[in-house]
Amino acid sequence: MARQPGLSVRLKLTLSYAGFLMLAGALLLVAVGVFLVRQGWLITNEWGSVKATPGTIFLRSFAPTAAALMVFLLVFGLLGGWFLAGRMLAPLDRITHATRTAEAGSLSHRIRLPGRKDEFRELADAFDTMLARLEAHVAEQQRFAANASHELRTPLAVSKALLDVARTDPDQDTDEIIDRLHSVNTRAIDLTEALLLLSRAGQRSFARERVDLSLLAEEATETLLPLAERHGITLETGGEVTPALGSPTLLLQLTTNLVHNAIVHNLPHGGKVRVHTTPGPRTALLTVENTGERISPHQASTLTEPFQRGTERVHTDHPGVGLGLAIVHTITQAHDGTLTLTPRPAGGLRITVELPTSHPGVEKSWL
Repeated sequence: MARQPGLSVRLKLTLSYAGFLMLAGALLLVAVGVFLVRQGWLITNEWGSVKATPGTIFLRSFAPTAAALMVFLLVFGLLGGWFLAGRMLAPLDRITHATRTAEAGSLSHRIRLPGRKDEFRELADAFDTMLARLEAHVAEQQRFAANASHELRTPLAVSKALLDVARTDPDQDTDEIIDRLHSVNTRAIDLTEALLLLSRAGQRSFARERVDLSLLAEEATETLLPLAERHGITLETGGEVTPALGSPTLLLQLTTNLVHNAIVHNLPHGGKVRVHTTPGPRTALLTVENTGERISPHQASTLTEPFQRGTERVHTDHPGVGLGLAIVHTITQAHDGTLTLTPRPAGGLRITVELPTSHPGVEKSWL
């Protein structure tokens, strides 16, 4: 929306400085004049008698000097106020320049305002932090869009190739092509649903409720128990009642993804998955750890990025879509929690989710 032009902040501050200076000067001169008249100094020095009234003496003797001082204060206040306002508002010019640079699309610029801490420095530091987060978010979204396009293009290309084969080779086994198309389309649907879930979780458009993480852990392990048994994976669930605050649906998805990821990335035989919940006064902990191949700390730090995978999956009948831990990370952030990935010395990974147990506007009583 276009705005009508008005006085600049610098000019407003200048007029304010000059106005307050003149007001203070006028009050001071009036006080001095009244004091001199009452003491009789002006009467004695200027007239030598007390026949003249105090008002006449004040106007003829003191008023010209007071008027000259007021003119001086006006000029001094305007010039000094303009200079001081410019010095005070100089950091604001740098912040405005950085804002316009960011508006033009460049997010790498930083203000880096020097000097001691004050309101302008706090604003500049907050703006620099916002730019850094925005730059990282935009870069992440660009990588995500590129990876998502690549992942979605693969099943579409395979489907097109299968259809071309069916059209050009009438002797091809139709049932085999249908089965392969079904598998490819199922993977594309799973990927699309995962992308939608990732988007909804990132928007934080959900109601927060009291949930028990221990119950969610039991439900997730019961759901995935057949998968674990088929591949010889032992599931262990433990912990006390662990209240947390969030969306039951999203937190169940988070727990299920963690357990599924721990089963898929495991030893070929005799692997273990341990799920444990720990209550706390302000936060609730959900820990999922598994056996498996050794993972470096650098590799572990990249696993929450979309379409990133660690070691090769042992159980290829559940290939996933490469968004399991990315969804976990997004859900954790949407709940104002913390996700920590720690490689185990003997192999495998320990993943800890720390969630708050309270939130402003929500009753703290257990429901």
